[in-house]
Amino acid sequence: MKLIGSLTSPYVRKARVVLAEKKIDYDFELDSPWTPETQVANVNPLGKIPVLVLDDNTVLFDSRVIVEYLDNVAPNNKLMPGPNRERSEIKRWEALADGVCDAAALVFLEKKRPAAQQGTDWIARQEDKIIRSLEFMSGELGENSWCMGTHFSLADITVGCALGYLLFRFPAIDWREKHPNLARLYDKLMRRAAFVETIPQG
Repeated sequence: MKLIGSLTSPYVRKARVVLAEKKIDYDFELDSPWTPETQVANVNPLGKIPVLVLDDNTVLFDSRVIVEYLDNVAPNNKLMPGPNRERSEIKRWEALADGVCDAAALVFLEKKRPAAQQGTDWIARQEDKIIRSLEFMSGELGENSWCMGTHFSLADITVGCALGYLLFRFPAIDWREKHPNLARLYDKLMRRAAFVETIPQG
């Protein structure tokens, strides 16, 4: 199989971490929908990454679909249980973490526009989402070792990718100081090869 994506996207990182944790072999094709020569829209009509191309040329997108497929296709190192309340809670963590990435990406893109064209109210609204979500994450994590309590799961991967993206794009958001439990979780994740090898670059 082949994964198409960039070295900066937190959604691509999520897929790469899952592939590594599941020990699944794949080819990684670098492509960003923001470059003039991009071919992403030729495989994903939404023009977004990541895209997973299976061996039979079936195309999967977005990251939530991809990671669920990967967890089901390989029985080792399960990251999600079958349909039950725990699975719903993991998906809620994923929705929250992806929402942080969505808001952060919107701010990043808005700030690339000329200053006079930037929507300051729009930026403030997205930044507000990030701050509230970090507070919620911290409250939910509490003193637990992992997002789901005692075991590593997809919830930790998604939160780790969101926190890593904030470190990469928005170092001024000092979540480590304000939420030391999130900092402890991220530091623990960064001791895993799957996270070390996928640190955002660019």
